Amino acid sequence: MSTPNLSQNFGRAFDLSSLKKPAPNSTPTPTQPGVAIEVTPENLVRDFVSVSNSTPVVLLAWSARMPESVQVLEILNKLAIDDGGSWRLGSVNLDKYPEMANALQVQALPFGIALIQEQGVPLFDAPHPEPQLRAVLNKVLELAAEKGLKINGTSATNEPAEPVMEPEELEAMAALEKGDYALAALSYKKWLSRKPVEKLAQIGLAQCELMVRISNLDSATILASAAADPTNLEVQIQAADVEVAGGNYESGFNRLIKSIQNSDSDDKKRAKDHLLALFSLVDPMDPILIKARSALASALF
Repeated sequence: MSTPNLSQNFGRAFDLSSLKKPAPNSTPTPTQPGVAIEVTPENLVRDFVSVSNSTPVVLLAWSARMPESVQVLEILNKLAIDDGGSWRLGSVNLDKYPEMANALQVQALPFGIALIQEQGVPLFDAPHPEPQLRAVLNKVLELAAEKGLKINGTSATNEPAEPVMEPEELEAMAALEKGDYALAALSYKKWLSRKPVEKLAQIGLAQCELMVRISNLDSATILASAAADPTNLEVQIQAADVEVAGGNYESGFNRLIKSIQNSDSDDKKRAKDHLLALFSLVDPMDPILIKARSALASALF
C-alpha cells in the first residue's frame, strides 16, 4: 500500500463484536500527549474511537516478532512527540492482544490506520521511513482539519509543514523531474555515503539503477530473446529488469530463480545477487515477494 489518498479511503469499518465490552465503571486509561498509549480490547472504543470525534487518532498494529514494525512504532512515537499532542497515537500489540487483528482488519504488519470522527482511514501495511510517515501524518491532520477537528486547541486551517528533505534527496528529485536517472542515482549514492542505512536512499538508488539499465533496451526484443535462449543469463537478467520495471514482478522473479536452478558457481551467484536487488524494489509484505523468497531458498538449498 503506497501513500494513500485519504479521502478515497475514508470510512474504514471495524468488527468490534469480537472484543470484550468495557466494564461499566472502568477507569479511563491515563493519557500523555505525544506518547504511544496501549490499545486494548476494553479501551479501543472509549479511549480511541470516541476520542477521534475531537482529536485525530492513529493506531499502529505491530509485533515484536517483526522488528520493522517496532521501528515504525518508534518513529511514530517520535513524530507524535514532535507534534505536541495534536493527535493521539495508539499502540496495538498483537502479541499481547491477537484478537485486535480481526477488529481492525489487519492483513499485514506494520499496519497503520487513522480514526477521524469514528471512521477509519487505512494508512499503510508495510514498513516506511520517517519522511514517508511524516507525509502520511500531514495528510491525516489535513483531513482532520477539513472535518472540523481542532488541532492543538485551534482550528487546523493551515496545512502541516512538509517534511524536511535531505540535500541529496532534493538533488535526486530535481534530476528525476528531468528524467535523468543516472544523475539521480549519483545523488542517492552521495546520500548513502553519508547515511549508509538510509532506507529511502537505498530504494531510490535501486529504482534509478533499474531505469538506467533498461533505458536503452527494447522490451519486446529482449523478452523474445530471453524466450529463445533460456540459458543466456545476461539476456535473462535484462528480461527480468524489463518485467519488474513494468510491474510484472512474478514473471521477473521466476525467470531469475530458474536461472539460479540451472546455473553453476559464478552465474548462480550473479543471478542471486541481481534477484535480491530486484526484491528491494517491492513491498516486503507483497505475497509475490514472499513466495519468491521461499522459491529462492529452495533453489539455493
